[in-house]
Amino acid sequence: MPIALALSPHLDDAAFSCGGLLAGLARDGWRVVMATLFTGSVADPTGFALACQLDKGLAPEVDYMALRRDEDVRAAAALGIAPPVHLQFREAPHRGYGAPPELFSETRADDGIVGDLAPALADLIAAERPDLILAPQAIGGHVDHVQAVRALRGLAVPSPILWWRDFPYTVREAAPKAPLAALFAGLPEPVMRLDPEAQARKRAACAAYASQIGFQFGGLAGLDARLAREEGLERFRLSGPLGVSVPGLDAG
Repeated sequence: MPIALALSPHLDDAAFSCGGLLAGLARDGWRVVMATLFTGSVADPTGFALACQLDKGLAPEVDYMALRRDEDVRAAAALGIAPPVHLQFREAPHRGYGAPPELFSETRADDGIVGDLAPALADLIAAERPDLILAPQAIGGHVDHVQAVRALRGLAVPSPILWWRDFPYTVREAAPKAPLAALFAGLPEPVMRLDPEAQARKRAACAAYASQIGFQFGGLAGLDARLAREEGLERFRLSGPLGVSVPGLDAG
């Protein structure tokens, strides 16, 4: 059985960006593991970290990350993939980033998370032995996405990597930030054409992240409108030879 490992910075990134591909692989007999890096709960958050849950209508006493991990379990079930893996690293608001603009600016000089992420990713990859890895390009420039790419790029990974385009950051601006674009320039640009079942599973998985849908899309109608404009396509960059068959993927 071939294995795919999706490395998601946050609890929703993989489903939003390549959920259709993940669903299709699972249907075709793959073991699909969706591992999220920044999922650690923090007791009694304050300041900007607390604001990140209050602005989604959640009370201060709610364990925001536990709620989101539960949503992730439901999203994985909707995709038909294995139960998700949750690494316990803390999101950027708990690492000194103190306001929304800082999340999309240069990474802090004192943010040493790459040094912690890299060995954890190496251990995860060694344990799963994936035939295919999926990971973000950090389009949009969120610092957690940028640090995830840096950690993965610093490893000697034998598996091919499909680097997804970070939806919905890709559609928020006509020219979204792409601070790591030079790393992917010149790589093949495969396109996944989703069939109706894969599209439906992706939509159900995205909707499972109920705490995020209003903030990200303005509600379910906004989610549906955004997905419709993607026209059933998911786009990637490919590093390494793709030695396995991925039905529906135009290798570019």
